[in-house]
Amino acid sequence: MSYVKNKDMPLYGISVVSEMLGVHPQTLRLYEREGFVCPSRHNKQRKYSECDVEKLGMVVKLTREMGVNKAGVEIILRMHRRIDALQGELEGILTHLEEETRNDFISRIRNIFTEDR
Repeated sequence: MSYVKNKDMPLYGISVVSEMLGVHPQTLRLYEREGFVCPSRHNKQRKYSECDVEKLGMVVKLTREMGVNKAGVEIILRMHRRIDALQGELEGILTHLEEETRNDFISRIRNIFTEDR
């Protein structure tokens, strides 16, 4: 049985994430108000996914270690989302090209074998 990890599944409460990232829970609430992350809610409690934690980790690194302000973080997160979208589009194009190349190759091989008969 293979296990596929869903990085969007809400798993962690705010206290766990604050401990994981070394920030106060109030900082996470502030990042949510700023729109950097939007955790799921279960019984009015915030639940963060792996994706949320990764994004928050990036925000913490940008603000603490690199001195990036709120506007800079917003721009970087927007660019990151755009890069992810472009990467998805590129993967789709490559898959399509691989299928076309495979089909063309199979067709050529079939033609070779049918010509020899």
